[in-house]
Amino acid sequence: MFFGAAVAVALATFGTFSIGATFLGRADAAAEDGPGPDLVIQVEGQAKGRVVIDLLPDVAPEHVKRIVALAEAGNYDGVVFHRVIEGFMAQTGDVQFGKHAGDTSRAGMGGSDLPNLPAEFSNQPFKRGTVGMARSQDPNSANSQFFIMFDDAPHLDGQYTVVGRVVEGMDVVNKIKRGNSSRNGVVTDPDWMAKVTVEK
Repeated sequence: MFFGAAVAVALATFGTFSIGATFLGRADAAAEDGPGPDLVIQVEGQAKGRVVIDLLPDVAPEHVKRIVALAEAGNYDGVVFHRVIEGFMAQTGDVQFGKHAGDTSRAGMGGSDLPNLPAEFSNQPFKRGTVGMARSQDPNSANSQFFIMFDDAPHLDGQYTVVGRVVEGMDVVNKIKRGNSSRNGVVTDPDWMAKVTVEK
């Protein structure tokens, strides 16, 4: 880890792909709600409250369809925020290994029983509150996991599929329990998504 006068850089990994993150410590802000469906997440644990994500079907239609399908089937209910890195992002969505009520030691290694998705990269920037799909080194490996940005990360632009943006509840996102920096953000006794619904 490298430290500067006002900036610290940490390494994070989505699957086996390593990327850098810049800690900027900016003021809270939320995007305006657009015409797409909203993903509504009730967060429980250290953080408690409602987070609303405006999904962007015009930007990533197949990824948004996947998230909506999994949410409507109840697959995201009870899934933990398994990797959370201060100043960077909170990752969740492992419906296979990430259920709060079970053994979460393999959380982050699974997906859903649906096939992986071809990348839908765009010119949408990774700013604070942006929601992107997690993947491995293969650009076409996103499945069910997604992450919410704590801060801007322009080095991710065009490298991950943007699926939405937080329009309500960034204060809740900010309180999600952080992980161990020496273990790439793995969280002990993580917060979780108690209920995830879609509002159209």
